[in-house]
Amino acid sequence: MTGATQEPHATALHDASRHAADDTIDGAAEVSMETILETVRTVLAADGAVPSERALAEQLGVKRHRVRLALETLRGAGELGPAKAGRRAAVPQSHDEALIRVTNPIEVIELRFMLEPTLARLAALRASPFEIQRIVLSASTPPGTGYGTADFAFHRAVAVGSRNGLAVELYRLLRQVGTDARVRVGESATACPKRLARRDAEHRAIADAISTRDPEAAEQAMRAHLAAVQRQIMERLSPGLTAA
Repeated sequence: MTGATQEPHATALHDASRHAADDTIDGAAEVSMETILETVRTVLAADGAVPSERALAEQLGVKRHRVRLALETLRGAGELGPAKAGRRAAVPQSHDEALIRVTNPIEVIELRFMLEPTLARLAALRASPFEIQRIVLSASTPPGTGYGTADFAFHRAVAVGSRNGLAVELYRLLRQVGTDARVRVGESATACPKRLARRDAEHRAIADAISTRDPEAAEQAMRAHLAAVQRQIMERLSPGLTAA
C-alpha cells in the first residue's frame, strides 16, 4: 500500500523489533523473554496500547505462547491492563480449581514465607536498573489504586526482579489461588489509612534493600512484612485470639 501512512502501532513495533533483532546472532539465537518484555514496554510507551499477540509474535519471530507469557507478566506487574474477554488463560481453570479446593489461607501464607524472602534476596542480586525502578515505584500505593491491586503489583515486581521465570509463574499461581473468594480471608478492596501507610512502609523497606543491593536486608524485610500479613490473617480467622 504505497503512499499510505503507517499506523503508530506498526511504527513503534517495527522500531522495537529491530532492536530485538540486535539480541540475536545471524538470527540463530532465541529472543530472550526480557527482550520481548522490553519490546512490549516500548510499544506501550509509544502508543498507549499493544497490538495483538499474533502481530507481536510475527514481528519478533517467536511463538505466541511466549508473547502471551510476557503480556501476563506485565499485567501482573501492573504495567498493562487486563486482557480482553475471550483470551485464553495461561493456566487451565481446572488446575486452579483443584488447588483452590484443597488449600486454605494459612497454607497460602506459609508457602509465601517459603518463596518470597528468597525472591527478594535474588532481586537484590539480579534485578536490572529498570526492574529496581519498577519495584521502588510500586512500593507506594498510587492514589485511587485498590489495596490488593497495589499489593500484587509490588510483590510481582519483586518476583520479576529475581530473574527466575519459573518462580515468577509459581508466585502468580500462588497469588491467583490466594485471592480467590473461596480462599481469601474476608477483607475490603480498600484499607484504613493507618494500615495502608504501614503496609507501604513495609514495602518501601524491602524496595530500599533491593535498590541498595543488600540481599540479607531484602530477605529480612520481606520476612517481617509477611509476618505482619500472617498476623492479619490469624486475626481475621480467629478474632480476639491474637489479642489474648
